Amino acid sequence: MEDYRTVEGLAQAELEEKRSRFIASLAFADTEEKALAFLNQVREANRTARHNVYAYILRQDNRTRYSDDGEPPKTAGLPVLEVLTHAGLTDCVLVVTRYFGGILLGTGGLVRAYSGAAALAVKSARVVTVRSCVRVKLRVEYSLYERAALLFGEAGAKMEEPEFAEEVTLCGILPEGDEAPLLPKLIELTRGGKTLSVSKPFHTAF
Repeated sequence: MEDYRTVEGLAQAELEEKRSRFIASLAFADTEEKALAFLNQVREANRTARHNVYAYILRQDNRTRYSDDGEPPKTAGLPVLEVLTHAGLTDCVLVVTRYFGGILLGTGGLVRAYSGAAALAVKSARVVTVRSCVRVKLRVEYSLYERAALLFGEAGAKMEEPEFAEEVTLCGILPEGDEAPLLPKLIELTRGGKTLSVSKPFHTAF
């Protein structure tokens, strides 16, 4: 599975155009059920809004959907979708809620407003890259702890909390393949590496 970019948590941004308020809400969603649940949540929180335009992109079944929710065709949902596509994001849903201000914006104004609000939400989001990684686990004597931690750090590992018992257990996460230069150093440090293990690859934000 290739690396991909998505978002963590929830990001929101607001834009005002000729008295209309455009509130963009962006969230992680890796299934259509989650995307639609988030859409319904936003609708419920904005019952008096004129429109709740949305777009989502999922890796599951390569599914892409958008809706203008009553706005003129291709002036709302498609611009929002294009913002997500341009940012290279997937497994996420973006809803832009419009509170009508009484002044018509025209097709060009709608496109600018919806895409502008969506872009602000993407800009404020925590974007992460999900990569194929491995967990390197090492148990060492206390006297070797600092040296082992230094080797993990030099390799660029994302460290988990060490476990302190009769010996110290260190766990570091690395992109698959990046562990290759580290393992010989840990084996040399522990004079054989009997307490060293490497997990099967798994996907996580890195």
